[in-house]
Amino acid sequence: MRPRFGTAYSGFLAGSSPNAGDVTFVNEELMKIHRTLAVLLMITASICLPANLASAQSKGKYVCAEPNPQSLCTADNTCSGSASCTVDIKRDGMNGATATPGFPKAKGNSLFCVKPGTSVTFQTSSKGTGFIVDPGPSSPFDPPDTIIGGAQKPVQVTAKRPGCFKYSVGACYSGATFGMCGSGTAEVIVMK
Repeated sequence: MRPRFGTAYSGFLAGSSPNAGDVTFVNEELMKIHRTLAVLLMITASICLPANLASAQSKGKYVCAEPNPQSLCTADNTCSGSASCTVDIKRDGMNGATATPGFPKAKGNSLFCVKPGTSVTFQTSSKGTGFIVDPGPSSPFDPPDTIIGGAQKPVQVTAKRPGCFKYSVGACYSGATFGMCGSGTAEVIVMK
């Protein structure tokens, strides 16, 4: 009869010279433990991985890809036609930039909606930061050019063209060299 795992293992650690049967027994027990851990790891991964993939895919979805994106415009994320709408552009982390609409609960790069004719002011509250906003070739704003500004230079445009638009934002620290700028994307809906 073989000795129990604990006996063989403690004798092995104590420096006694185990016989070949004890070492084989220890190896067999270690293999059983490794197999059990491997099976538990695979079961855990098979349960957790699909949930994480689904959540990552839903986070990466763009509003403009929705069948009716305008239905996502609410009183909480819509600028009124009479007041100016502000968007604060900042560096975020190592290589990111965010465009945060001037709403009380707005987060970086969150959707905002405007009515045609509304003034939108792109600005930054970060000292020594310059920014660029690129609405692409079909800009919803007038003037339709790329928007370039900074801490001392907010830029005001007017929402003109109805639709849902994804735009790129970039923010750089003053005197930036390679790696000192960040970029991101956000979306705006100009309501009909």
